[in-house]
Amino acid sequence: MKMNGTMRYENPVLAGLTVLALAASGMAPFDRPTWFLETLPVMLGLPLLIATRRRFPLTPLLYRLLFVHGLILMLGGTYTYSRVPLGLWLQDALDLSRNHYDRLGHLAQGFIPSMLTREILLRATPLRPGGWLFFLVTCVALAVSASYEFVEWGVALAVGGEADAFLATQGDVWDTQWDMFMALLGALAAQALLSRLHDRQLARRPV
Repeated sequence: MKMNGTMRYENPVLAGLTVLALAASGMAPFDRPTWFLETLPVMLGLPLLIATRRRFPLTPLLYRLLFVHGLILMLGGTYTYSRVPLGLWLQDALDLSRNHYDRLGHLAQGFIPSMLTREILLRATPLRPGGWLFFLVTCVALAVSASYEFVEWGVALAVGGEADAFLATQGDVWDTQWDMFMALLGALAAQALLSRLHDRQLARRPV
């Protein structure tokens, strides 16, 4: 994809801002092991995106979404999801029973990976926009969410009560089900809201 002047500089700027945000989030996190686990996708994903930027460059939409997702993860890692100030403010303002920032995190866990999956399937397989693509993208998003729940389960088994900050269940026995449901909603919303824009950006790519 040929890039105009703005786009040529946008990706390096997003990468630089991600590095700065990661460094800031790691200066004095509430719980260092939780910070590491929550930000690990950023630490793994950013080098991968840089390494593939020429061989498999993503659409501008995807790079922007991945940047936002990284910010959500890093903020949750800094405070732990149950202590993020924005969630605490909403909890007090709306008289909620818990900090719902982790719900936002799991909504994003379905929203952004679903669009990444959509792009990979459209570019690397014979699939085209339509019912089967929508269905398979949704299934992959749910699989990603379920896999993350397995990771949380494994951490809980390995370290016991010390995993509470990472799990962020806040006493909710249905937390795992809520997490996967929010990821499902995110995947459905992303495809409903962004598919046309995504298709236009993909169409501008050279064949």
